Amino acid sequence: MVKNCQVMESKITTKDFELRKMVKSFREAIVRTFPLETVRNIGIIAHIDAGKTTVTERILYYSGRTYKIGEVDEGTAVMDWMEQERERGITITAAATLCYWREHRINIIDTPGHVDFTAEVERSLRVLDGGVVVFDAVAGVEAQSETVWRQADKYNVPRICFVNKMDRIGSDFSRTVDMIEERLYSRALPIQLPLGVESLFYGVVDLIERKAWSFSDDPDIPPQEIAIPELEKTKVDEYRQALIERLAEVDDRLMLVYLEGGRIPPNQLKAAIRRLTLTNRVVPVLCGSALRNKGIQPLLDAIVDYLPSPADMPPVRAIDLSTSEDVYYKARDDAPFSALAFKAVSDPYMGRLVYFRVYSGRVRVGQQVLNSTRGEKERIGRLFLMHANHREEIKEVDTGDIAATLGLKRTFTGDTLCNLGKPVLLESIRFPEPVLSVAIEPKTKADRDKLSNTLIKLSEEDPTFKIRYDQETGQTLMSGMGELHLEVLVERMLREFGVGARVGKPQVAYKEAITQPVAVEGKFIRQLGGRGQYGHVCLKLEPGDRGSGIKFFDRVRGGAIPQEFIPAVERGVREALEGGIVAGYPVVDIKITLYDGSFHEVDSSEVAFRTAASIAVKEGLEKAKSILLEPIMKVEVIVPSMFLGDIIGYLNAKRGQVSDIETRGETSIVRSLVPLAETFGYATNLRSLSQGRATYSMEFYYYQELPLELANQIVARVRGEVNA
Repeated sequence: MVKNCQVMESKITTKDFELRKMVKSFREAIVRTFPLETVRNIGIIAHIDAGKTTVTERILYYSGRTYKIGEVDEGTAVMDWMEQERERGITITAAATLCYWREHRINIIDTPGHVDFTAEVERSLRVLDGGVVVFDAVAGVEAQSETVWRQADKYNVPRICFVNKMDRIGSDFSRTVDMIEERLYSRALPIQLPLGVESLFYGVVDLIERKAWSFSDDPDIPPQEIAIPELEKTKVDEYRQALIERLAEVDDRLMLVYLEGGRIPPNQLKAAIRRLTLTNRVVPVLCGSALRNKGIQPLLDAIVDYLPSPADMPPVRAIDLSTSEDVYYKARDDAPFSALAFKAVSDPYMGRLVYFRVYSGRVRVGQQVLNSTRGEKERIGRLFLMHANHREEIKEVDTGDIAATLGLKRTFTGDTLCNLGKPVLLESIRFPEPVLSVAIEPKTKADRDKLSNTLIKLSEEDPTFKIRYDQETGQTLMSGMGELHLEVLVERMLREFGVGARVGKPQVAYKEAITQPVAVEGKFIRQLGGRGQYGHVCLKLEPGDRGSGIKFFDRVRGGAIPQEFIPAVERGVREALEGGIVAGYPVVDIKITLYDGSFHEVDSSEVAFRTAASIAVKEGLEKAKSILLEPIMKVEVIVPSMFLGDIIGYLNAKRGQVSDIETRGETSIVRSLVPLAETFGYATNLRSLSQGRATYSMEFYYYQELPLELANQIVARVRGEVNA
């Protein structure tokens, strides 16, 4: 019915305004009547260039959401709506949309594959119920495939796999399935087999229904059911039997039927696959070629059949702010309202658009809600269902839906929205720290006024984009996840906000850490007539595990420091750690314990305790033998085997550590760990060493201690003892 309304609306001329308005209102009424069990919130995730956006474009076309297929290579993809995305042919920002299939409503987020934009994947997976992981049938499991898989594991997101590009030379469905098991440690369950190989790929066999389907390159010709080819029947029987056995191994209900020797009908197999997929014990695997319009309809069927609805998910856990105890909300419209804001977008024309996912209850236009993360009241402005950068205005958002709203001025990524009378706090979203910095300055005086406002807007929109003002050099430093990340942000400043800026050379975002525990004391005492200032703290500084960040513990006993001054002490500690004593870089991986101190009944204040804490931390960093840490990147190079020796030699020269070499025919895959400082100009050098035939991917791995000789060079440069 929804699809019919969309078809009607597309055929109405722009002059028939009243009729168009009526059809739109009717369609909105239908949207609101979708039962919760028929809603799917899914993300399309994968390594860069695996075909995520192409898959999404075909899903939208075959479900009737769009009436012309968008192509990434031609810059016409609906989901890649930004100018930079269309120019580069990659996805930069996660785009939301929705479609309808078999009387189900599917909310989709198409995510980026490039590691520089990993925050988009992180925040999308935090609010999604299921995922479709796309793999390149030639490359199989790639570096970023592992990253997004780990992110999905982190949030326990059930998923299905789609092996794309089956029509390409070198495609291998079985090898990709094996790689999913070996490299992603998952129980891959092929529920289809491909018909034809490489350029002769033409269809799939459904192992559950034991049916074969042939697809045409013409997107308007529906799939044709055909007889299973004689040469494939034995293989189909073997794979179907293996599928049943693998399901019976982990599903008790199916095991009973299997042991009794009874025939297992397709509906029982589907029910077992759904049960096991929802608990992440199996991952169904399908195949196709999105660019050639093959295999998309069965993929849509699998999304409906195997991925969860909001009603299938466990109740969402939250902290009741009135009691500080855990509460659990079921996905029901009549439950108290709770939602998580997972994305904020600064639109130069519309204002701030905040995306949110409703976990329980419902919210209407004009309703006042509480931002419990910041303790602020907000009023819901206009509400929208999003279709990439197009907005469809609605009046109400129900449980399980993903929508966007205007009017939330103080709500940011990771904030909880809830009822005023039922304040709760949902688990927020943690993002990786930026690893690369550049200095930025305005080109003209007119740009100077706009630059700071634009930087603030972009940092509110992107949690991995940080801004810092260096007091010593007088420079504004912007930090991000990589060169491409920062390059895109600078382009957006110019195109979207009209701000011209000059950008310096990329600088590695080093960190500092301590190597031994120390106990220190900080006092701040001032008496200038009248009321003075008195703050006294005793701190213990200890090295933390790599990646643990900053941890502050309050161990004061006996009221040595009144409780109201403890937050001021923590603020002073964190402010002092923003710039270390070695080279002024932020201090990380440290545990700070406040264990004693003293106060004055009249002269003590928050300012005094904050200053005392800062004094103590600075002294402690001097005593605790601080060191410099550098970011290490995990690099995967794919190169013809004839150039393998040159590539390994180059990696070794760049302080790289080769961890694994895999050979696939005439191609070698080299996995290594390389310091970020050595990766500038990487792409150009790899091409020159391999006659332009090597490709690589890179992602942040961890921080490790910088060799002393290099650390001394950086310290000397920072202190102006040598030229930069």
